[in-house]
Order: sequence, then structure tokens, then C-alpha cells
Amino acid sequence: MVLRKRVLVTAGNTRESIDPVRFISNISTGVMGFEISKAARDAGHRTVLISGPTLLRPPRGVTYVPIVSSADLDRAVRREFKRCDVLFMTSAVCDFRPAFVSRQKIKRKSSLNLRLVKTRDILKNLASGKKRQTVVGFCLETENLLGNARRKLREKKLDCIVANFLGRGSRPFGPHRTSVWILDRGGKTVEFRNATKARIAKFLIRSII
Repeated sequence: MVLRKRVLVTAGNTRESIDPVRFISNISTGVMGFEISKAARDAGHRTVLISGPTLLRPPRGVTYVPIVSSADLDRAVRREFKRCDVLFMTSAVCDFRPAFVSRQKIKRKSSLNLRLVKTRDILKNLASGKKRQTVVGFCLETENLLGNARRKLREKKLDCIVANFLGRGSRPFGPHRTSVWILDRGGKTVEFRNATKARIAKFLIRSII
């Protein structure tokens, strides 16, 4: 008999507006988060998926919450977090947003100075205030992968972190096979080489829940 848990997954990117038609963002596709939500659903868990803009179709049997900006994500995940048992924070949240958003479309000019300010560290704030929840973070690095992952695991007070590397032929975005390193706070590391995201997702659900 499956002991049903309440699983919360965030996925995709966030968009931070510059004006009514322009924004800054990143190239996260949401595939990993969608695969985790499907794996949780298939394992019999009650699953909520909060996702930024994506071309993916929301999985059946999963409560789907669409968001756009980091502020949207912050509100949605804080609302759901207190009701969940496990959080998989796969979202690629923009670290910065424009300090000023123009109400009108900005006209073409010779140059444009765009001042950016830091966005809220949603994952760190959630994990520091957790009661009984298990919190799994994700990171993407272009250098010192394991060192940076261990630092984030410790500083953000996570239970586990999934580390992705970008570069030297590694393609962590989209439906491609990828390589990840899964680190927990007890010091254990599991490595997946050239694996499908569906396989990684099933492992995470099985091992963590």
C-alpha cells in the first residue's frame, strides 16, 4: 500500500518584465519539473505543479498552477508549501529583475541602461522556515559544480540538491539525456550519466519519498 504524500513541484523559468512586451528570463524548459510531477503522480502521491511559461502540456492528474514572474512564484509556492510534505524546487528563478518597469513600450534608441535588482531567494526562505517538510533544490553551474552545489546545500539548509553542469557538451535543458549529481546533507552523492530525465525523476521520487 502506498503512503500518499503531498508533493509540491516547481518548474520552468520566470519572466521579469522590462515593459509591456519585453522581459528578461532564462532558457529553462520545465522538462525536469514536469517529469518529477508525473513520477510523483504515478507513485500515487497528491501532486501540485507550479510552472512558469512553457510549451509543455500540464500532466493529467496533477494540480497545475501557472505563474509568470518570480513574485508570482513566491506567492504560489508559499501558499502551497505549508500543506506539502516534499518540495522539489526545479524552477530556474531569475536572480535579478528590472528595478523599474515601463508602462509603455520603450522606443528604439542608441542605448538603454537597465538597472537590475536582486529577486527574493524563494528556496532559501522556505527551507529556513520548514517544519517537517523535505526540501530538494536544483542548481546549474558552469564551474566548480560539486563545490558550488555543496555550498548551496549547506547555506540554503536543503535536505538534498540536484546539480547540473552546463558546458563541455553537457546539455541540461530540454528533453535531452543529461548528467546530474544528487547530493544529500548526510554527505552521500549519487551520479547519473547520460540518463533520461524521466529516469532521474523516478529515482528522486523513490529515494526521497
